[in-house]
Amino acid sequence: MLMVGFLAGGLLIAVESSGGQASPAAFRAPRTKDGKPDLNGFWQAINSANWDITPHTAAPGPNTLGELGSIPPGLGIIEGGGQLPYLPEALTKQKENFEKRWKEDPEAKCYLPGVPRVMYMPFPIQIIESPQMIMMISEYKSALRTVFMENHKKAPADSWMGWSNGTWDGETLVIDNTGFNDRSWFDRAGNHHSDSLHVVERITMTDIDHLNYEATIEDPQVFSRSWKISMPLYRRKEKNMEILEYRCVEYAEDLVYGHLYKDPIK
Repeated sequence: MLMVGFLAGGLLIAVESSGGQASPAAFRAPRTKDGKPDLNGFWQAINSANWDITPHTAAPGPNTLGELGSIPPGLGIIEGGGQLPYLPEALTKQKENFEKRWKEDPEAKCYLPGVPRVMYMPFPIQIIESPQMIMMISEYKSALRTVFMENHKKAPADSWMGWSNGTWDGETLVIDNTGFNDRSWFDRAGNHHSDSLHVVERITMTDIDHLNYEATIEDPQVFSRSWKISMPLYRRKEKNMEILEYRCVEYAEDLVYGHLYKDPIK
């Protein structure tokens, strides 16, 4: 049953008798020349998911780093909260990764972060949009993603960042990602995947300065079911904003190659 109410000026609105109100119209993003939602710009996540995508408390890091290496608390970005649906052997591997994380996290070695991790690392991402493809460039290691909007095809080979085919679903950019290797982690807590990883992302502008980011993860070799993450991405609005150079290889050389030195680093 509906109750009819009146606004000043004679505008009529319908309100449910339960006390709810009509939902506002969905935000319509600015358009590019070809009429698609304009996602161009610089964006960044503001959360602690790169430390751990699951809910977690604050924790110490290596004693030699003091507070600088401590882990900030976080609510996690997994929809519904809770832990990941690991298969038993995969859970054992995650625990092993966690114990070795300070040396074995691919980020510590300046390897490419994979998807979706690149989207919530503490670095800005620039989105450059065209009808044929959409480029996403992270400040971390200049990690580059190419989302093919035409001529979709299968990944020619497995890689760190996978292969991305994109489509538009109204206001939402949908990206189907396959062709991953098994070497990247989801976070610094050792959450991992196999080379069967399949990630479907949905990116929607909710207002001029925010994107809603969602990703559904499937990996039958590691997880008992699919699961989903979601979070906002915030527009970086500095007048002189740009993606700066952060090529971290030289900072990781001692960690990766130190054991090969004639006089090994202690």
